[in-house]
Amino acid sequence: MLKSRDGDRLTAENSVTNLPPACNRRLQSVRQPLTHTRRCGMAADMLRIDDISYSIAGRPLFEHASAAIPSGHKVGLVGPNGTGKTTLFKLLRGELALDGGDISLPSRAKIGGVAQEAPGTARSVLDTVLDADTERAALLAESETATDPHRIAEIQTRLADIDAWSAEARAATILRGLGFSTEDQARPTSDYSGGWRMRVALAGVLFAQPDLLLLDEPTNYLDLEGALWLESYLARYPHTVIVISHDRDLLNRAVGHILHLEDRKLVLYTGGYDTFARTRAEKRALQASEAKKQEARRAHLQSFVDRFRAKASKAVQAQARIKMLAKMEPITAPEEAKFHRFTFPAPEQLSPPIIAMEDVSVGYGDRAVLRHLNLRIDQDDRIALLGRNGQGKSTLSKLLAERLATMAGRITRSSKLRVGYFAQHQVDELELDETPLDHIRRLRPSEAPAKLRARLAGFGLMEAQATTKVGQLSGGQKARLSLLIATIDAPHLLVLDEPTNHLDIESREALTEALNDYTGAVVLVSHDMHLLSLVAERLWLVDQGGVAPWQGDLDDYRAMLLSSSEDKPMRAPAKPAQKRASRDEILELRAEARRAEDRITKLTEMLDKLGVKMADPKVYDDPAEVEKWGRKHAEATEAMTRAESIWIKALERLERAERG
Repeated sequence: MLKSRDGDRLTAENSVTNLPPACNRRLQSVRQPLTHTRRCGMAADMLRIDDISYSIAGRPLFEHASAAIPSGHKVGLVGPNGTGKTTLFKLLRGELALDGGDISLPSRAKIGGVAQEAPGTARSVLDTVLDADTERAALLAESETATDPHRIAEIQTRLADIDAWSAEARAATILRGLGFSTEDQARPTSDYSGGWRMRVALAGVLFAQPDLLLLDEPTNYLDLEGALWLESYLARYPHTVIVISHDRDLLNRAVGHILHLEDRKLVLYTGGYDTFARTRAEKRALQASEAKKQEARRAHLQSFVDRFRAKASKAVQAQARIKMLAKMEPITAPEEAKFHRFTFPAPEQLSPPIIAMEDVSVGYGDRAVLRHLNLRIDQDDRIALLGRNGQGKSTLSKLLAERLATMAGRITRSSKLRVGYFAQHQVDELELDETPLDHIRRLRPSEAPAKLRARLAGFGLMEAQATTKVGQLSGGQKARLSLLIATIDAPHLLVLDEPTNHLDIESREALTEALNDYTGAVVLVSHDMHLLSLVAERLWLVDQGGVAPWQGDLDDYRAMLLSSSEDKPMRAPAKPAQKRASRDEILELRAEARRAEDRITKLTEMLDKLGVKMADPKVYDDPAEVEKWGRKHAEATEAMTRAESIWIKALERLERAERG
């Protein structure tokens, strides 16, 4: 049962709002795209999940699971896909009935979240967000018709208490953070696509400030700028937050606890995601060690029983050991995660550049979005596109992927160039009534079924998923299929526009590894800063109709986004003026860095072999041998120090040259 601490049953369907008696009037339940409430003098307490159990179609998702979350905590809910994270949210909102156990909330606490769909209406974006605070809207409506002086006074007092007169400014600030300019806020919500309407819904629930805010993958429909703003906003949010997210940076910066759902249990960890991952790894290692020790102890006891059970002189001892075996609580070694890495086919090498632009303009119809582009891409490039929403990142991606033609200027492509393109909308363009096997068979009609299944398995789509209709697959499985389609021809250039939406953390890590191992060029647009930081070697800023190297790093960009206003063009931190290096000079510097890195690899192998040699006790029988191998080890160690210094300096020179 879902109940408040004082025993009242709480209902929290997709748009139910119940105000406590402390607020001057109780509103009737209303349906709208958001669930939200206002906090009215709620005493400090906590959310308690006590011994809950819940099953779907006979499959248990929770078995005697418990957790306690104090009010005001920011919590990230993580766990493998399909384990029941979204179901837990439905249980917290009272949309599903527990099989057993209790969920209790602080007295008169209100729950808020974003509905799965946000319909478009004729109401403006700003008014839609203001409407999300139903108490304020009802009080303002009543103030226009109330005639009783006492009631009028109550209404005005309550409006002042909830800071109703600053509401429009607060709502506008939230909308700006989520990418809506002042002009955008005045447009009706029906003007916007489903993804943008979801931003409106998110803005509404943030504006209403519920006591318990439940967010399920909120960054899936945000760009990088919106995701960074939300990360900062949630860290300052005054009440309790539980967020389901696969965004590692958000889980490190915006929350202080991780609630882990695994094996139908809940465990609360202190710290962000990285701390949780380390703690859990240590816990699993200890569990595996204890299981191994117990197995050895069991084997020893069983051996004694088997040997002496039939001997009268040892019967008592044998029986005692049988009892010890029966009482021994089994320790199970943790199972390895069912994790599949991505397998990208390797393209042949092309002569640089693979793409070169001279004074190129591109856009839609007669309207140019980007102008005077002079860009070059080589096959070893790893480029991240930065820039606010609407500045042209997706337009540039489409130009590179040959989805848009140039309006002016010249673009030269290698004659053998193959380009792979992934964009979020392509996931939606998959044939829902066909299976992944059908999709791949259409691209490779002459390949044997076993080879087609192997391709799917290389992207984590095993036998069960290969023959399941796409419409029944999860968002992550659809994204994996789209990535397979984008890379099946071994492209020399891979253009990825928000590839991590719907991918869990393990899949994002697999994608990172695959991109770093990939021998083609990569151009990335993503709100996942963790992915960008591990993959991108060059940063291009798309802003004010142009594209230019970003004169800073990702931390500089993050700081700029969080501090600048919407109307100012983006500018990186000032850097000393310097002569721009030629492309040949940059290529030579890259080769120098690779040579230095190869030298470090060889020295590492040499030091490993010397370490093995010096660990051999026989070496120490001969003082001359000790002196010889000790001298070689010292020389190799000194060479490693020099090589590391050369490598660092080479990287610094390369970075300065690439930044211009």
